[in-house]
Amino acid sequence: MLNKKLANFHNFSLLIIVALFIYGCAAQQPPQGGPRDVTPPTLVKAVPANKTRNFAAKEINMEFDEFIKLTNQYQEISMSPTMEKQPEYSSNKRKLRIQFKDTLQKNTTYVINFGKAIQDVNESNVMKNFTYVFSTGPHIDSLSISGTVTNTVTQEKEKDVTVMLFPVKQDSLLFGKKKPSIFTTTDSVGNFSLNNLHENEYRIYALKEASPNKIFDNDQELIGFLKKSINLKSDTSNVKLNLFKSDPDKFRIAEKRFDIDGKMLFVFNKGLLKPSIKIIYPDGIDNQKYASFSKTKDTASVYVKNMSFDSIRVAFFDNSKPIDTVYILKQKKESFTRVISFKYDISNDKLKPGTDLIITPNLPTETVDNSQITLNEDSVAVNDFTLQKDTGNVKTFTLKNRWRENVKYELIFNDGAFTDIYGDKNKRVSKKFTLDKIENYSNLTVKVTVPDTSKAYVVELLTADKVVLQSTPITKNTAISYKNYLTAKYMIRVIYDENRNGKWDSGNVKQKHQPENIWLYEKQISLRPNWEAEEPVTIPKEPITY
Repeated sequence: MLNKKLANFHNFSLLIIVALFIYGCAAQQPPQGGPRDVTPPTLVKAVPANKTRNFAAKEINMEFDEFIKLTNQYQEISMSPTMEKQPEYSSNKRKLRIQFKDTLQKNTTYVINFGKAIQDVNESNVMKNFTYVFSTGPHIDSLSISGTVTNTVTQEKEKDVTVMLFPVKQDSLLFGKKKPSIFTTTDSVGNFSLNNLHENEYRIYALKEASPNKIFDNDQELIGFLKKSINLKSDTSNVKLNLFKSDPDKFRIAEKRFDIDGKMLFVFNKGLLKPSIKIIYPDGIDNQKYASFSKTKDTASVYVKNMSFDSIRVAFFDNSKPIDTVYILKQKKESFTRVISFKYDISNDKLKPGTDLIITPNLPTETVDNSQITLNEDSVAVNDFTLQKDTGNVKTFTLKNRWRENVKYELIFNDGAFTDIYGDKNKRVSKKFTLDKIENYSNLTVKVTVPDTSKAYVVELLTADKVVLQSTPITKNTAISYKNYLTAKYMIRVIYDENRNGKWDSGNVKQKHQPENIWLYEKQISLRPNWEAEEPVTIPKEPITY
């Protein structure tokens, strides 16, 4: 009896071991990691099939190669021509179902553009520019419009830009108010193609959006357009659309606020030519203000010494003409936090040879105590430097000294060296730097040949990152000298200055006014140490903008 129990126990134990082994094998996990899935879904089957003629179905069923989801379907998906009752779109696992709620027109080609609505479930990879086409008659419209989209300022091709068509008869009714029914998105190199189009006269636009609603409704969005309509009777290619930030029709204050240091900040919806500010309430405060504008003249900073008011009224002018007046409310006992800090015209702790040291406190300065300022050369104090306040800028000082190479400098502002207009004093701060070597700089002469001496141009020197360093208006063949620039790579950009104001002017899409053309010299200019470089630049004839 005991032997039988032992045998049963051994058999039971053996079964448990086998079961655990099998379960362990079955529970093995596939190796984790590996490359991320970047492939968007692919259509496997559609019923009725894509490009069906004599279409008479009440719904469309599609199947994809992986699980899908719909994102922003009512913003992304459009149907052309539009239907009064929009179709219903629903997804389930790998399937997408489209149910029509309205009657289809006879002998008509329909295009359903899914935009970026279809994505896979796991990685949200977007199935871009997918369209489903069918015709309720025996013919499918097959005309196309293709081209490129370029950023006017950077002269680079732009990806993920919405290119859209409006029939001319509907343009004024729909553009800027409703999303288009005919649109596509540029690829990674700025190309686009609009297909299955019907013969018609169209307006074409390119839109780089701030919010994905396919409607030009924000001053910060980039827009491009052709001034002339496209009378589409055959395939049209090589359409060139140039993006720009459209000049708003009317000036307005886009943002107004008090910053933590008590500064009033005003952001405009566009740059001004010659801005000025006047405080018209409370009385007697205007002569206390310290106002400055950004380089682009689209932002104003205003400091007022007396902050005891509870509201303030500020008037804005351009070329001495009034353009707007705004109120800002403030609590009388509102407190502000101010810490005086400094910026220096130094790059990588090196001062450019042949220049003075420019110092900019963050707050307007009332007084300076020179006894609390020390300049050390190799730890030895210098006594013959001078500090001058810039009469044209209330926050800029120039420190002059006989700078020497291979010397370590330290500029020290002790406690109370600077007192701002509110009575605040700086805490001790120091800045260490050296004089850069002259051999790290070069001179460049650009010999410019213009295509037409009756027109005006602006030649800009840019960094490799396209930051403008210098702008030079010209009207004839000339040589432009750039002295003492760091050894680096530079670029040349030219503005075709139509209105001769020495700067680039944007356009206005509503007025059908194109921005001024820009040309980017295709070659990067490399400056070598201690070198005198020359570069011939021939400006091409200005392209015709349609």
